[in-house]
Amino acid sequence: MISAIDRIVIAVPDLDSAIKAYEQLFGVQCLALSGEGAPRVDAPGVVAPRAWLGLANTVIELVQQDLEIAAVVGVVFADCRDTEGVDEVSNERKLNLAVCSGRETASFRLKYPAAQSTRLQVDHLVLRSGDAEACIALFSEQLGIRLALDKTVPEWGGRMLFFRLGKLTLEVIAGPEDRERDDFFWGIAYQCPDLRLLVSHLNGQGIKVSPVRKGRKTGTQVATLKSHTLGISTLLIEPVSSAP
Repeated sequence: MISAIDRIVIAVPDLDSAIKAYEQLFGVQCLALSGEGAPRVDAPGVVAPRAWLGLANTVIELVQQDLEIAAVVGVVFADCRDTEGVDEVSNERKLNLAVCSGRETASFRLKYPAAQSTRLQVDHLVLRSGDAEACIALFSEQLGIRLALDKTVPEWGGRMLFFRLGKLTLEVIAGPEDRERDDFFWGIAYQCPDLRLLVSHLNGQGIKVSPVRKGRKTGTQVATLKSHTLGISTLLIEPVSSAP
C-alpha cells in the first residue's frame, strides 16, 4: 500500500550549481550520494552523481543528467509493506515512477540531520497530463492513492485531480493543450507556516521572490519564487491554518 512520496527526483545539468542553489533556499547541507564514503541508495536507472535533501514530508533527490534545463523527472513512492529495493511502476503515461520500502530515506533522516530542512515542506507536486481518466486508473486504481478531489476549472487549466498521500498532494491538471504532448511534471509548491517572514528572510539572502498575494484557495497566501528554482516553476504557500 502506497503511504507517501518517498522522494521527488529532479534532473539537473550541473549538480554542483543545483546543490548550491537549493542549500541556500532550504537552509541545509545536501548529502552527496556519490564518491568515496557516500551511502548506497537503490534507485532504478540512476547511476549518475546525485544528492539528497530532506523535507518534513519527502526527500528531494538531485541527479546530474545531460540536459539543458532542470526538470522533475520522476517520483519514488513509499510502500508501507516490507518491500526490497526499488521497483519500477509500469504505466501507459510514460512517467518515471517507482516504489520502495522507504527504509533508505528513513535511515538518511536519522544519520544526516544537517541535510534535513525545517524551513519548507512540499505542499503539492503538479503533473500536466493529456488524459485525466488514465491518471485516475494509474494513481487511484493501480497504486491505491486516494483521489481527494476531482473538479473542472477552465480558468485554472481544465480538469484537476488531487491525489492525497503522506501529507502532500499530487495535483494533476488535464487541459486541452495537454492532449497532444507527453505527460510531464510541471512544478512544485512548497508550504511554510509564515510566508511573509520567510519572504523577508529569503530577500535578505539575495533570493528573489514575488510580493505575497492571496492564493486561489480561500485563506491562503502565496508568492512565486523568482530565483534558486533550477528553472522549475516554484510556488511558496502559507496554508489556511497558518494565514492570519
